Amino acid sequence: MLEKLEQLKNKWEDLEQRLSDPSVLSDQKRFKQVSKEYKDLGVIVAAYKKYKNVVDNIRSNKELLRTEKDEEFREMAKLDLAELETQQEEMEADIRMLLVPKDPEDERDVMVEIRAGTGGDEAGIFAADLFRMYTRFFDLQGWKYEVLNESPGTLGGYKEVVMEVTGDEVYSVMKYESGVHRVQRVPATESQGRIHTSAASVAVMPEADEVDVHLDPKDIKVDTFRSSGAGGQHVNKVESAVRMTHMPTGIVVECQAERSQIKNRESAMKSLRTKLYEVELEKRNAEVAAKRKTLVSTGDRSAKIRTYNYPQGRITDHRIGFTSYNLPDFMGGNIGEMVQALQLAENMEKLKAGGLA
Repeated sequence: MLEKLEQLKNKWEDLEQRLSDPSVLSDQKRFKQVSKEYKDLGVIVAAYKKYKNVVDNIRSNKELLRTEKDEEFREMAKLDLAELETQQEEMEADIRMLLVPKDPEDERDVMVEIRAGTGGDEAGIFAADLFRMYTRFFDLQGWKYEVLNESPGTLGGYKEVVMEVTGDEVYSVMKYESGVHRVQRVPATESQGRIHTSAASVAVMPEADEVDVHLDPKDIKVDTFRSSGAGGQHVNKVESAVRMTHMPTGIVVECQAERSQIKNRESAMKSLRTKLYEVELEKRNAEVAAKRKTLVSTGDRSAKIRTYNYPQGRITDHRIGFTSYNLPDFMGGNIGEMVQALQLAENMEKLKAGGLA
């Protein structure tokens, strides 16, 4: 471990030099990458310096025990050594977790899309339930969210709802939510009391900026139309909603949350950049995702990741076999325990893959 940490320290010092390199300073994208890597490695280097100090002290105490004849000094050295060795074990466990390869997207804000799947009206109602669950979770995390587009279903549900979520390392938490969520319950529309199975899909995409994705205006077709959302008379009189089509890929985004067409254009452009970035991200992660069951950051919307069983009050995540029986609390936004279990499972897989476990 010391050898690996020393290599990382050397790399950190090299990055420090590169930050003052004029060629790096003049390239915004490169400077951003180097700065982030320098900052991330700085945490490991700080832990390494403390760890190395403890290792050096252990070595000194062992040497003292080998050469010292005075029993009082020997007893003091033994006590000190025992305490230092405990510290060493704790530090090694912490450093192993720090050495887990970080997802470079973890610090990004996200776009979340929730779509009703199979199950008719009940699927739309479940999509609305997931929307409420997530927004309550965002509030608990202190994150901000904004609905960019929504397509209401019947009976108070959603055919689709898209929102932007901003905060501290949002993607590192929300990436585990991408996939198909299945619900088993008696729908409000069911008169015979039979349990139905419905589904909604969730896609979580790390938000891209202009540095990540360059868009040529000639490749974008822009249409405006009247909003179908809230807004009173304004909805029927002004074409404030915006639809953008990226001609080379066929990707289409809509935004009608704002009363201003200009703001809707800005939001639609941000959504388009994010979707194009996600396409590249999927290619990059495809090989890794095939080897690891918990990595869902590729946004595979066909993978059934979780079942919400209302008769039993149970939630099961199928990727790691984690089951909890606090369904009402979970639907109220308290999904942190599930997220932590997924993070731990993925980190353990990464540790094994890197030979650190």
